[in-house]
Amino acid sequence: MALVERLNLYRLELPLTVPYKLAFGPVTAFDTLLVEAQDDEGRIGLGEATLLTGYTDETVAGSWALLQRLAAGLPGETPARCIELAAAATAAAPFTATALATAMEMLQDSPWLQVREAARVPLLGVVNGSDAAALEVEIGQLLAQGFRTLKVKVGFDAPDDARRVRLIQQVVAGRCRLRIDANQGYDREQGCAFAAALDPEGIELFEQPCAAGDWDGAQAVAAVSPVPMMLDESIYGIRDIERAAELGAARYIKLKLMKMGSLERLAQGIRRIRELGMEPVLGNGVAGEVGCWMEACVARTLIANAGEMNGFLKPVARVLAAPLRFENGALALDAGYSPRLDAHAVAERTVARAEFH
Repeated sequence: MALVERLNLYRLELPLTVPYKLAFGPVTAFDTLLVEAQDDEGRIGLGEATLLTGYTDETVAGSWALLQRLAAGLPGETPARCIELAAAATAAAPFTATALATAMEMLQDSPWLQVREAARVPLLGVVNGSDAAALEVEIGQLLAQGFRTLKVKVGFDAPDDARRVRLIQQVVAGRCRLRIDANQGYDREQGCAFAAALDPEGIELFEQPCAAGDWDGAQAVAAVSPVPMMLDESIYGIRDIERAAELGAARYIKLKLMKMGSLERLAQGIRRIRELGMEPVLGNGVAGEVGCWMEACVARTLIANAGEMNGFLKPVARVLAAPLRFENGALALDAGYSPRLDAHAVAERTVARAEFH
């Protein structure tokens, strides 16, 4: 039975090509933690956690410290035992636990990561512009790149947001679907007012209007919204999925691998969403190549809509020796592909490193 022989941990800062505008502030760089595990038979497993205030209560410094404490005791253990040890940290630190657990699942040749035939996973594009001229150009470029679902970030000022959404609908003119995402930016009253004013034409869903813990707010907005609701930041596990169904607070549930703790728990969450009559959406716009690749591998068999695992497109530089490929609006998965780190690219972006044997 193979044993874990070595773990390399990297703390990276990955500058973005353009700021990623969110309700809780623009993001100019990803703070990413990478796990590179090797077993005594030479197999390599990778895992990732990209930390962002507002997406998780975990901090970069706290996650980095915890990752080192956990990793220190893993060499000499089986990957299965390492997954058990990581799972114990999932409730308090899901992003950190996911980085370790998924590296071990990759070492175990997880069936979720086995791509035996080439596949394409459609992605959504993000609209950043605000005035008509800029939107015409930007949306035209996104459509030319093959995107057929676009995300519009709101949650800043409800009346201004509503005007911008209407303008975007006019520019799009039925050529693609829109997802509207407030990233917890509204209180209950603002969320209800914004949702009630929406013209549902071409809008697939309205995502997370209120704070993650404001279930009453989510329920209230869902009751007045003419478009289906989706919850994201409110969802960290199976119990949250079940609560959303019990309250009728959403028709769509978005999952992110980094919040679920492992690939297996992610698949369980997707299945549970469908069992409860809701529709799963998968993907993390604040994730690097490793996380996006893993989510795309799962999405190719379990998800029927545009994936949100487009974070790998945002940084200035890539860190994989064979970078992920974006083709005609989709993440292209090559048969037999298994990612490996580009040592030089990783070194250029590393702000801290630790190694355990």
